[in-house]
Amino acid sequence: MIRYMPLPSVCAIAAALAALQWIAGCSEKASEAATPAPSVKDQQVSFASNSPQLAVLATAVVQPAQPLARRLTGRLVWDEDRTVRVYSAFAGRVESIPVKLGDKVAAGQALAIVGSPDFGQAQADVRRARADFAVAQSNLERLKDLTEHGVAPAKDLQAAQADFERARSELARVEARRRMYGGSETIDQRYVLKAPLTGVVVEKTINPGQEVRPDQITSNAPPLFILTDPRHLWVQLDATEQDVGMLKLGQVIELRTPALPNPFSARVEMVSDYIDPSTRMIKVRAAVDNSERTLKAEMFVTAHIENEASQDVVVPAQAVFLAGDRHYVFVADGPGRFSRMEVVRKAEVNGKVNVQAALKPGQRVVVGNTLLLQQLLETAAGG
Repeated sequence: MIRYMPLPSVCAIAAALAALQWIAGCSEKASEAATPAPSVKDQQVSFASNSPQLAVLATAVVQPAQPLARRLTGRLVWDEDRTVRVYSAFAGRVESIPVKLGDKVAAGQALAIVGSPDFGQAQADVRRARADFAVAQSNLERLKDLTEHGVAPAKDLQAAQADFERARSELARVEARRRMYGGSETIDQRYVLKAPLTGVVVEKTINPGQEVRPDQITSNAPPLFILTDPRHLWVQLDATEQDVGMLKLGQVIELRTPALPNPFSARVEMVSDYIDPSTRMIKVRAAVDNSERTLKAEMFVTAHIENEASQDVVVPAQAVFLAGDRHYVFVADGPGRFSRMEVVRKAEVNGKVNVQAALKPGQRVVVGNTLLLQQLLETAAGG
């Protein structure tokens, strides 16, 4: 059986519920009135200590930037400033080789003796030029005497002077060529292949009886001899675009090779001005001191490079935001106070960003809801 309450009782309950709703609404309005709105002054946003918005503004500590380390691969090669590749300037057949692989030779020392008809022709050219010069000189003196006595016309003297100058020029040319390539005054057709500089014979691809030609220089044929100073080597390294900022001329880098237990150093001498379009790598060259002769050309090496300590700091990537064309962070100045600071964003590694700014390690930056603070600044600026 359903019982109905008397009408006065229903009215009393309804009135009580309405009173409770009114009291709750008043309580909420009183709470809202008790929490002041955040204030904005210049680049700083301030919240009251009891503001619920503070709960969503997480912060993180600013860390000092750590030196970045990179590893580059490369190989050891001859120091090209102290290396020469020797070819024969005349065609002929190798008669003898007075040096062997590994010998130390002085500049001008004979490396090979080549029997060369072409060199014999060069020797003959010197004798012919000397004879022509002697005839031209004698003819000029005779015509000078005849002209002075009125026997020969002046035009004959002028022609004799021209012949004399041509003969003198040709004699100077062929003698200069003979001095350049050496050889005796007699026509023996024996061309002596000499060492252009002092060094060690590190490669030799020539044997007695072998035919040599001067066109081997342009036919990509291997040189007959390679001379170098093995106490000085180069290391050629491949660097990426990200490595360029860590490489400087004169910088000392550490090298390692699997063939030796201890590392050794090299000094950077060249960083290429272009990127190889096919490999996207940048060529780097460094000089290596090999006084003990323990390193060998064509060894593979690994270079360890490290950037210098900087004044940069590291912050979480989510702390940095872009406004317009500039990057900013919000710095916690104190309880409920946050100031916007412009930064220069650099490399990001594992969610951390290197920035250049007036930040110091130990300060705190906002890492959550930074756009809320930015919106408050923009609203205040627009108002």
